[in-house]
Amino acid sequence: MKAYWVKTSVVVKKLFPRLVWDVPNTGKTVYLTFDDGPVPEVTPWVLEVLKEHNIKATFFCIGDNIHKHPQVLQQAIAEGHTIANHTFNHLNGWHNDTPKYLDNFAECEAIIAQHVTTPAKLFRPPYGRIRSAQSAPIRDKGYKIIMWDVLSADFDQTITPQQCLQNVINNVQPGSIIVFHDSIKASVNLKHALPQAIQWLKKEGYTFGVLS
Repeated sequence: MKAYWVKTSVVVKKLFPRLVWDVPNTGKTVYLTFDDGPVPEVTPWVLEVLKEHNIKATFFCIGDNIHKHPQVLQQAIAEGHTIANHTFNHLNGWHNDTPKYLDNFAECEAIIAQHVTTPAKLFRPPYGRIRSAQSAPIRDKGYKIIMWDVLSADFDQTITPQQCLQNVINNVQPGSIIVFHDSIKASVNLKHALPQAIQWLKKEGYTFGVLS
């Protein structure tokens, strides 16, 4: 059994209503998000694909990657994308105590603030794993905790690139928050699935919104 779900069930959404799983709308708008960057090997390629289709997205960045590759982050900012918090060291909330987790969140918050004039109050917990004692203080700071409706699972090297694409196509609906990863690990699946998913979505009449 896989340790993740591709499509978030209605039951899970109702059990955790303070987390943002989708953005219901009357049109056919979906929201592309990218986790784990910025990295020079993958993020610029993602930015080029998005520019080609005039799409703005949200990048949930690891603070340490911002520290290592600030020029890549600056490219994403210059092209109008939203930069959001994904902790400084990609911490699993279930495996770390609350003070450590919140300190790591704050460290990422601080480095984003060095680059972004008005940082987005958006946070995605790595692995989607966060305790209520961790999420409450983050929400108290005005942050929305963004989860997902559709997970491409591009990070899963046991699935094929075509399966990654089908994860999106088979599960998307209006309002879906879709997760990809601009990471080296995900790059083979990502480079197949992202362009084709965008083309399919546009053909089906979907438009692309930005989280706020």
